Amino acid sequence: MNSILTYLNLFLTTSIVIGLDQFTKALVRAHIPLGHTWLPQGWEWLEPYARFVHWYNTGAAFGMFQGFGWVFTILAFVVAALIIYYYPQVHPEDWWLRLAMGLQLGGALGNVIDRLIFNGRVTDFISVGAFPVFNVADSSITIGVLILLLGVWYKEILLQKPVSAETKPTEEHSPQPSAEETRE
Repeated sequence: MNSILTYLNLFLTTSIVIGLDQFTKALVRAHIPLGHTWLPQGWEWLEPYARFVHWYNTGAAFGMFQGFGWVFTILAFVVAALIIYYYPQVHPEDWWLRLAMGLQLGGALGNVIDRLIFNGRVTDFISVGAFPVFNVADSSITIGVLILLLGVWYKEILLQKPVSAETKPTEEHSPQPSAEETRE
């Protein structure tokens, strides 16, 4: 029972990401023809900066390494296994690390679902400026990595405490110089 409670937040975060990712991809596949763009009526002015476009990706996040989808499918399963293995070892107070792991797991599995169902292709649809087209899963992975990096930075840099008086050597407890050292 304890292990189920430990994994509850991981699977909840992961499920939300996968659900949102697959729902938005299904909407795009159903309503935007492949290669076409769309914006809500009245928002056409936004098209040079941001738009929805139906696109397929056979590589990694943000269109990198096209044609190597099988590598990223295997890598996603390895990453998923590592996250599931290490998750219970993360202290519950490190909620940000647990959140980051859930976002990364959800993003990785969201794209794996596409690769397995659509012959190695992932549906991408968010287009911002000249940035490569991406999806909710890609965003989730990226946000998870950012949370992880910021959390580690915060914990290691900003929470470093000054050396306490208990650990500082005092004059009474510091070693006295030998007679030879004092003569020099």
